[in-house]
Amino acid sequence: MAKKQFDLIVFDWDGTLMDSTAVIVKCIQAAARDLGLPIPKEDVASFVIGLALPQAIQVAMPDIDPKFYPRAVERFRYHFLAKDHELPLFDGVREMLAELSQDGYFLAVATGASRVGLSRALHTAKLTSVFDATRCSDETFSKPHPAMLQELTRELGQDMRRTVMIGDTTHDLQMASNAGAAAIAVEYGAHDPAALLDMNPLFSAKNVTQLRDWLRDNA
Repeated sequence: MAKKQFDLIVFDWDGTLMDSTAVIVKCIQAAARDLGLPIPKEDVASFVIGLALPQAIQVAMPDIDPKFYPRAVERFRYHFLAKDHELPLFDGVREMLAELSQDGYFLAVATGASRVGLSRALHTAKLTSVFDATRCSDETFSKPHPAMLQELTRELGQDMRRTVMIGDTTHDLQMASNAGAAAIAVEYGAHDPAALLDMNPLFSAKNVTQLRDWLRDNA
């Protein structure tokens, strides 16, 4: 068997493993609506996915009085918690993760979700035991700061040069670049594929099947 290129594979969660982009956009818009604030357009709301929630709300609603930000965060959580248990994994994700685990890779998650949110999602999806480590935005710096990847590699005793970050946003790919890790884009999530390609990822997958095949043959 050819020598592996990577030892640690780090996944984003929302829009990469879980099909949650549309729901997150609607929850951001609903939070604004609840407070009588200007409702962010879909492209603006989708761009902030992957950032820590307080930062995402500020970027999505830059012109409002800052006193509304904590309330908007609370309203987003209210709407999202009503929906998150219904969100599915993308087709093929469970099989891909099982295959990678069987092949001996360390697997991790680096997400803009909160620890409570990710724990709920992993429990619902029955994937808690699949990942060797996880990092959430309320535990460290938000993407695209490299801290999540730096902390994951330290925790697992891995080399950043043999680590790859997989995500659906430019925030994910920029974090990888800032950390000195490799990056793979997925085109079925929150950000425009052209913007992802501008970040020069090793590969850009149009669906989970393409991602799984690339990892099997190249990782």
